[in-house]
Amino acid sequence: MNEAHAREEICRIGASLFQRGYAHASAGNISVRLPGDAGFLITPTDACLGFLDPARLARLDAQGRQLDGDRASKTIALHTRIYAAARAYEANIACVIHTHSTHCVALSLQPEGNELLPPITPYFVMKVGHVPLIPYRRPGAPDAAEAVAQAIERYGAAGAPLRAVMLERLGPNVWHDTPAAAMTVLEELEETAKLWLLSGRRCAVLDEARIAELRTVFGARW
Repeated sequence: MNEAHAREEICRIGASLFQRGYAHASAGNISVRLPGDAGFLITPTDACLGFLDPARLARLDAQGRQLDGDRASKTIALHTRIYAAARAYEANIACVIHTHSTHCVALSLQPEGNELLPPITPYFVMKVGHVPLIPYRRPGAPDAAEAVAQAIERYGAAGAPLRAVMLERLGPNVWHDTPAAAMTVLEELEETAKLWLLSGRRCAVLDEARIAELRTVFGARW
């Protein structure tokens, strides 16, 4: 994806998420890793995802230093750690999306275990996979990025590469090879969180035999 296309896609996906309630106010950010060592694009600090301007996105070099555009979101440090860790297990990762999606955040207020959600639907297992819950740190805290990288490495080494983590009381970070693909991960994650809350957290989960079938037939990485 070239830079011009990446700029347009960030704005298109941001508007779609905002219009449908997956993002609100100035919460959330989207980044794209440009090909080779060309660096990154990321939404500006305090920008609303619903009203982004392609020309004003922050442009950074491969070391995360800003080159032009509006001031970059403070979460660029977290995004660059995600790219570095996740690409060890899936080399085409090129987009990270972070939101404060309501149902995901609501679940994290009363956590049950080390993951945000159990395997309650086949598409959650196939399209999202495990979502480790990262204990609360203040927004932008450097040790949050380290905790996320460690989770990515731990699950990847166990043969279950991640596509999402949940920052307690803040929101999910998801990643994939394009902004559109990352958006589908976020959508599936937020809708599954909604289902889990609507069920009162009491519905039966998929058993190991059903998950094994999803692995065999669809390559699920659970």
